[in-house]
Amino acid sequence: MMNQSVTEKKQLMIPRHFIKVLIVSLILLSICIAASLMFGSRTVGWKELLDGLFHPDVQSHGASVVRQRIARTVFCLMCGAALGISGALMQSVTRNPIADPSILGVNTGAALFVVCGITFLNISTAGQYIWLALAGAVITAIFVFGIGSMGSGGATPLKLVLAGAATSAALSSLVMAIMIPRSSVMDQFRYWQVGSVGAGNWDSISLFVPFLLTGVLIAVLSAPALNALALGDEAASGLGVRTGTLRLFAALGGVLLCGAATALAGPIGFIGLLSTHVIRLVVGPDLRYVIPMSALSGAIILTISDVCGRLAGRPGELEVGVVTAFIGAPILILLTMKAKMRAL
Repeated sequence: MMNQSVTEKKQLMIPRHFIKVLIVSLILLSICIAASLMFGSRTVGWKELLDGLFHPDVQSHGASVVRQRIARTVFCLMCGAALGISGALMQSVTRNPIADPSILGVNTGAALFVVCGITFLNISTAGQYIWLALAGAVITAIFVFGIGSMGSGGATPLKLVLAGAATSAALSSLVMAIMIPRSSVMDQFRYWQVGSVGAGNWDSISLFVPFLLTGVLIAVLSAPALNALALGDEAASGLGVRTGTLRLFAALGGVLLCGAATALAGPIGFIGLLSTHVIRLVVGPDLRYVIPMSALSGAIILTISDVCGRLAGRPGELEVGVVTAFIGAPILILLTMKAKMRAL
């Protein structure tokens, strides 16, 4: 009994290094939020920032600019958090260290359904985008997992990545085949496809919140069982985990988060991959800590990428999807070259 009590206390004890990482991450997040509110086509000073946030009676131009940027910043933080958690769930479900919604083709599936909706159903609102994108993300995820599970050995990390890459290439071809003969569809779809948080507003945020909360709840509930799954299917089953049900449940959370973010901001890639890899290196493999920290790091990476895009594209802006691809693609190449494609 004494040993059991000590073990339970150790399990409940939060590692000291996690607290340090959390504090540093919150400081970085605060800096990113301030930068997002201050920098853009017009740079505002600290006084204007404070007036815009805490003094609604002040109606200066700088304070008004800050207020206009609040919704975009909140939307950016939510998208980054959603993509970060989605990446953590995808990597854990597939036991693949380079799994990511964009690499597994989920983003492309969402994009295909959105372009079909624009072309054949004349959709044009975020509320319509979100349901089509979710349907496309779910169907693509099921298809990729099905293809990756065929043959001997089941769904191995390498097979899933190959299935995702092949599926993404095929769906991208379908997207282009639908768009090219229709210039009006191409104009409407092109801006969304690049990936941008510039259209983020309070209406988008209100649409996003239910999906974000549902996905976060699924991730938190799945974390202990996913830790057991990391030991292997046989060991997890021996501990009472229903591996098939767990994978379906956790994958649903990842697809919900990724699909909703993709519907509202476009297919922004590499956030889930980058944020989760950084966090695993810092806090270890325990998903009870990886999931919340992936949310924080995803929000930080996407927000700083948005700020960099605004600064690089002055007086306009460089879309955040371009910035994350520019940063993420070389890192993915390095990971692929160095990784031995082993399971997590």
